Amino acid sequence: MIEKLFNLIPQKFACFFEKHLKKIPYVKNKINNEINGVMKDLEISLKPYKDTFQSHTHLPGTPLKRDEILAQILEMNTREEDKWKQGYVSGAVYHGNKEHIEFLNKVYAITSQTNPLHSDLWPSASKFEAEIIEMTASMLSSKKTDDPICGTVTSGGTESILLAMKTYRDFARVKQNIKKPELIVPITAHAAFDKACQYFNIKMRHISVNEYFQADISQVKKAVNKNTIAIVGSAPSFPHGTIDPIEEMSEIALENHIGFHTDACLGGFVLPFAEKLGFDVPLFDFRLKGVTSMSADTHKYGYAAKGTSVIMYRGEELRHFQYYTATDWPGGLYFSPTFAGSRPGALSAACWASLLSIGEKGYMDATRKIMEAADKIKQGICDIPELYILGKPLWVIAFGAKKLNIYRVLDEMTQKGWCLNGLHKPSCVHIAITLLHTREGVCQRFIDDLKQAVEKVKTTPDTKKGMAPVYGMAATLPARGIVSDILKKYLDTYYKA
Repeated sequence: MIEKLFNLIPQKFACFFEKHLKKIPYVKNKINNEINGVMKDLEISLKPYKDTFQSHTHLPGTPLKRDEILAQILEMNTREEDKWKQGYVSGAVYHGNKEHIEFLNKVYAITSQTNPLHSDLWPSASKFEAEIIEMTASMLSSKKTDDPICGTVTSGGTESILLAMKTYRDFARVKQNIKKPELIVPITAHAAFDKACQYFNIKMRHISVNEYFQADISQVKKAVNKNTIAIVGSAPSFPHGTIDPIEEMSEIALENHIGFHTDACLGGFVLPFAEKLGFDVPLFDFRLKGVTSMSADTHKYGYAAKGTSVIMYRGEELRHFQYYTATDWPGGLYFSPTFAGSRPGALSAACWASLLSIGEKGYMDATRKIMEAADKIKQGICDIPELYILGKPLWVIAFGAKKLNIYRVLDEMTQKGWCLNGLHKPSCVHIAITLLHTREGVCQRFIDDLKQAVEKVKTTPDTKKGMAPVYGMAATLPARGIVSDILKKYLDTYYKA
């Protein structure tokens, strides 16, 4: 009912009407009831252990036996491993090899007590992190520029992006006296850039994309003004796996004396090797003079354990605006390179170990296998008349449907054991190819299941069940505040014991 009501309102008036309609008790209650109904269905999948294991809402009076605790964890882990071990997940687990995982677990266990905040106690943390940065920067052409490339290790892509945007804001405030900072970002860039703008009071200037889902250069030029602190480009973008025209965008930044950030969180450990293998990879890294910062996730295609990424800058002066120092605190001198104070040094150790144990040859082999698997899947999608691929992706492949409800196709794939990503604006589904997909038979299984899913949707009526209605509403509802309310309720449910 609510969806039908708000869909009658023109997009440009939706926010105004939503704000005032939600003040009417009847409408407010109706919205809450519908959201609670959606959450009731989602809670079943979010809380599958509710009736299996005891919920602990207070500390046990008597300590539980460690064997019992381990048994519960192992049982949950076994159930969840089945979802990804066979290669039926988009992204999420990027390596998956048992020996590799056990190796990283050993490294973590050995270094579990280390904390980079106390570098006097654990100087090994400095060695690990400094070398992670140097190896990653070298891979991204730091040795092909005269400028020093430096950086820090972070907890993931989002922290890398947030740190870079805070850095540009503070740099612009001090060096350029910019008090109302603006950031130019393609609509396909990662949501972490929007998050950074919310957190740090930066005005977001979104630019649209062309038919290949790459940033529109003409709009980039028009968006630059006296308050612009940086321009952002993706290599590649998360939704459609396309690489923005980084060379042209970074030249605009250079000409206007503003920063340019290449977000290579997804592609940092793939594109350099794909280029060496002969794939058509445009320039995106520090070879471009205008690129002043880059983010690359070691915990994705760097195959490190979850919880590490690298943010890199052209020059130490820029990096200094990321650091935090406290010189007058009664607790003594305090300083930290990232948002966190204490950090798990074991994750940095495991990251360092991953890079060394795989080496350039290992990354080249992995990239070759991923590209071959991606080509098979792209061809398989192209062979299904009802579907089409968005843009010209390398290994992160988004596909939509010409007439069918693509979210029903997604539901059918979910029923077959696949865990894919539902996207919108436009409505589509994507799969990020990982090493797990390169295993024998996985690509063919995906193609066969996709063909069957399309046939099922073609020949059966819409039951309005599953996630398809939720995705459909999120994609089309002009009242975005209601969609935001649903997401917040989901997070509330996540934290419900």
